[in-house]
Amino acid sequence: MKKIALPVLSFFLLALFAVPGTASVRLPAIIGSHMVLQQNSTVKFWGWSDPGEKIAIKTDWDTTTYRTTAAGNAKWTVSFKTPAAGGAHTITITGRNTIVLNDVLVGEVWVCSGQSNMEMSVNWGLPYQEDVANAINKNIRFFHIPKTTAEYPQEDVKGEWVVCSPEAMKNFSAAGYFFGKRIQEETSFPVGLINSSWGGTPAETWTPKEVVENDPVLQPASKRDATNGWPVSPGLAYNAMIYPLINFNIAGAIWYQGESNVGNASTYQPLFTKMIGEWRKGWQNDFPFYYVQIAPYTYGNNNNAAPLLREAQTKSLAYPKTGMVVVHDLVDNVKDIHPKMKKEVGLRLANLALADTYGKNGIAYKSPAYKNMEIGKSKIRISFDNAENGLVSKGGAPTEFYIAAEDKNFVPAKAKIEKNTVVVYSDAVKNPVAVRFGFSNSAMPNLFSKEGLPVNIFRTDDWQVETVSFQNK
Repeated sequence: MKKIALPVLSFFLLALFAVPGTASVRLPAIIGSHMVLQQNSTVKFWGWSDPGEKIAIKTDWDTTTYRTTAAGNAKWTVSFKTPAAGGAHTITITGRNTIVLNDVLVGEVWVCSGQSNMEMSVNWGLPYQEDVANAINKNIRFFHIPKTTAEYPQEDVKGEWVVCSPEAMKNFSAAGYFFGKRIQEETSFPVGLINSSWGGTPAETWTPKEVVENDPVLQPASKRDATNGWPVSPGLAYNAMIYPLINFNIAGAIWYQGESNVGNASTYQPLFTKMIGEWRKGWQNDFPFYYVQIAPYTYGNNNNAAPLLREAQTKSLAYPKTGMVVVHDLVDNVKDIHPKMKKEVGLRLANLALADTYGKNGIAYKSPAYKNMEIGKSKIRISFDNAENGLVSKGGAPTEFYIAAEDKNFVPAKAKIEKNTVVVYSDAVKNPVAVRFGFSNSAMPNLFSKEGLPVNIFRTDDWQVETVSFQNK
């Protein structure tokens, strides 16, 4: 064996140990070229590198260099302010290596989440081929999160930002796209849409595990068997598909979910509002949260399961900075849990955001909702909020009204519109005390505001639904 001279060996060892760390600065997937950053706000960049590595970030919209040093766990974070909407911008991140982010826009960022009705894309067979062909808009960007679960909160997701194109649009949430398209058109701001949705998932799996399991009411209601590979246990989707985003500043969230919670509607309101609160707490941002009331569907033998869930969604409007759109008129087949009219759903969500978040005037965006009743001789008059200009029925007299006396026997009722009220009565009920409207799984009432928004379902009684006789037409 050839011997190595001692001086040469010493030099070799010194050189070996003097080599700096080889770990490169790395960014989470949500921070990348073609992304949209929230305008006029403080945004956060974060990532990983060697412990103690010095990181510098420079944007092309100001002259400041933002600096930090990676902690002992190899993580680093930098916060900086964004300008008003615009772009495209370049951002450079430098450590021992350099990352250049190109084509970065500054505008409005929205998370689109829920189950299959939010997940649905044109590729599911939706009838929007003309919209696909016209889906060329460099001011709309998509980030799609693949379906995944985790037992513990994760720091990163897979995915990448892409510019809106016909091919990208076909694969993205249709409701989310039409929401973002209208926001972009009406405000001229660039819009970034993050799709984090999964068909068949209950709200529990989008809520931190400890919130559900430490609640004596929510914990028993969360117990269900997994079917078709959908995650059902608390926290699984939240940990993998929401938590990795919470450092990324957003304007708000839209949500279409509830079908998988129809079986435990009595606990949906506290569950749903706690979920919203936990998301806001994670983001440290009291952002607006707009959602879709579930659509008519047969749901098996329990004819009152879905209206109870819709009622819970309506009651959730008492939670701050929330809004709900009613869609029971946007259904082509009540035996299909996936209505195809997702463009109209997205536009209603957008109108809600344009009015409430962006301060646009002259937009009809709130469905008429039950306000109070007056009981007269053999009749009940129903008054509504959000119906200042009056009510109309389409295709004949108002449908899906039921009326009952003290015996709790609801029978089909006649209804007559009088300006922004409805008078309800039945020859079979001489002394009525309660009215229900659209209170069944598949009801598609024909009562609207004059602006064309469907009247929300309601019941005036507080009787336990399970003990009430309900006569269908």
